[in-house]
Amino acid sequence: MNYRPLGRTGVMVSPLCLGAMNFGGPTSEADSVAIINRALDGGINFIDTANVYNAGESERIVGKALQENGRRDQIVLATKVYGKMGDGPNDQGVSRYHIIKACEDSLRRLQTETIDLYQLHRPPMTVPQDETLRAFDDLVRAGKVRYIGCSTFPAWKVMEAIAISEQYKLARYISEQPPYNLLDRRIENELVPLAQQYGMALLPWSPLAGGILAGRYANKAQFPTGSRERANEVFRDRITQRGINVAIAVGELAAERGMTSSQLGLLWVMEQPGVTAPIIGPRTMQHLEDALPLLEMRLADDDRPRFDALVHPGTAVADFHNSNEWMKARVVG
Repeated sequence: MNYRPLGRTGVMVSPLCLGAMNFGGPTSEADSVAIINRALDGGINFIDTANVYNAGESERIVGKALQENGRRDQIVLATKVYGKMGDGPNDQGVSRYHIIKACEDSLRRLQTETIDLYQLHRPPMTVPQDETLRAFDDLVRAGKVRYIGCSTFPAWKVMEAIAISEQYKLARYISEQPPYNLLDRRIENELVPLAQQYGMALLPWSPLAGGILAGRYANKAQFPTGSRERANEVFRDRITQRGINVAIAVGELAAERGMTSSQLGLLWVMEQPGVTAPIIGPRTMQHLEDALPLLEMRLADDDRPRFDALVHPGTAVADFHNSNEWMKARVVG
């Protein structure tokens, strides 16, 4: 396997990152632990979670698994802060108050002394970024965090953060975690070139477009049984007939290559310029087993134009930024 540099840090990570959003619900603790162990055995050395995933249960399960298997020092462990973790007015957000407390809570649940990559889950749009960056810098200097990153930021906000860190000699974001898949390629316009210019890792979430690119949808009106689109309006709004049509075409390309739709859709993201490691979020062991062979695969150069013909670079046929207040454009159809 060709491990990849995590931005400009010199740390090497697998080209797929194990996402833990499903751990603790809907995936049981026992199944989650089994998935973690199988992922590590398969060559993945990068795990991403967040304090809000299942109200801390995801972090707790990841921490328990790493304690039991004794492999904490073999992996790069990432988590995130921002979301609501209590009923108090300061139990969420980007203030120093919340970040410092949330970090201590995450360290306890993860049963570790240091978080390798601590990420801000959403951008601070009303609080100055120096407040957040100074809190992160304090955590780095205290040895509780090794590196810091951000998630779902607009490109201009990432650039502002870099400039503030440079001006005040603070720890700098080394990664950004954006939504990115074949159905929504808008980060290619500004964020990807920025990341390449400044040596930032890109860790895309939802690389399979919430299951659309796995071939789970025949049309916009019929959702699979148990799909999250049934329960969540944000996910439902990401389902477009144009996106489903693209997914059907990807399935045909995959069949020609003896691959599953999800494998080819994920491989495309993994091989895109600037991408370090897409985040896979397996709900079952079968989902993980489907992804693991990609660690040893490459996308053929001849295939790239065929994907570009389906969705033009920099454009979108489904809206995976629809949970972001800063994104004004919407994709319909």
